Amino acid sequence: MSSNKHYLTLAILAGAISLWTSCGPKEPAVEPIDETFATQTDKLLIKVDTLYSELENPWGMTWLPDGRMLVTERKGEILIFKDDKYTGEKIQGLPAVHHVNQAGLLDIALHPKFAENGWIYIAYAKHFEDSTAATTIMRFKLEGNTAVNQQDLITAGPSWKGGRHFGSRIIFDNDGFLYFSNGDKGNIPMNAQDLTNAHGKIHRVKDDGTIPSDNPFVDSVGAVASIWTYGNRNPQGLVYDKVNNRIWEVEHGAMGGDELNLIEKGKNYGWPVITYGQNYNGTPITDITEKEGMEQPKHYWVPSIATCGMTLVTSDKYPTWKGNILVAALAKQHIARVELNGTTYVGEEKLLQDIGRVRQVAESPDGYIYAITEATGLMVKLLPIR
Repeated sequence: MSSNKHYLTLAILAGAISLWTSCGPKEPAVEPIDETFATQTDKLLIKVDTLYSELENPWGMTWLPDGRMLVTERKGEILIFKDDKYTGEKIQGLPAVHHVNQAGLLDIALHPKFAENGWIYIAYAKHFEDSTAATTIMRFKLEGNTAVNQQDLITAGPSWKGGRHFGSRIIFDNDGFLYFSNGDKGNIPMNAQDLTNAHGKIHRVKDDGTIPSDNPFVDSVGAVASIWTYGNRNPQGLVYDKVNNRIWEVEHGAMGGDELNLIEKGKNYGWPVITYGQNYNGTPITDITEKEGMEQPKHYWVPSIATCGMTLVTSDKYPTWKGNILVAALAKQHIARVELNGTTYVGEEKLLQDIGRVRQVAESPDGYIYAITEATGLMVKLLPIR
């Protein structure tokens, strides 16, 4: 953080919010948060408004043009909100998901031309008869509240046992290409360096799932043609900067070594050959943090904050945050407001400390910041009041 800036201590939560694991017994409802906090020498005063407090394991969110908000739950549901209130309705007819550990129904995104074609995209862990699963991108349309015209576009194989490191986020660029992330599946880290499988990679496809002819490995014998980048451990955050045509990504390290990366065509981001993290038992993963031909992160976190979803602030409602990246932190239970100078990391501020395991943070079409949490089960809205 630059030395000429002083950040006020956030006084957002009057009391600690009890934390419980998603697999444990249901705890009493969390008290709504109704707090304000000042940031950046109080140039921006924010009111935190709790909209909902009964989420279980939310993952992604998006907004329809009619103002409805869709929130995915990892167990395989999509909840419908209207005017910042849960309607009690859910999308019907969704595919069965492999709901194991980190796997399940993950991200959701609208086609950039949704008003014309009506396509909604989801990332989910598709279950196979041998009890394996694979990250899959599906699209569908809505008929009332029912998912119709369902099409599985691409499955990131091979399918895998267990439920670790499935990714997955979905973004579109200015040319309408779809990018999605897929983790290395956990128990074989070198998947991320192997171009013959889809794990530990960022992928790029057309909006119908077919492969663009200019993908970097499309002519490489044996390589998965959808690969855009590789050496990505477990990327759970992707955001597209429309103005500068840049893709930003965050991924989990092991014990330490969470990364913020600028994602560029064909590049190798190093996992597990180079990393700033170590094994969970404290032993080294590797003895090097740099290697020729492998990208360095723009920033890394030691200890891990457990990075997850992210958004780029473009709204005029938060003038001193404009151009910042907001990164959800699961383990450290906050939102990291990351300041950039172009593509260079400048510093960061912790927002909403101890709110719970923040799974996603997003900017709505009308310019407001929303966040959803696990364990505490909250959906909150950040309202600028000065």
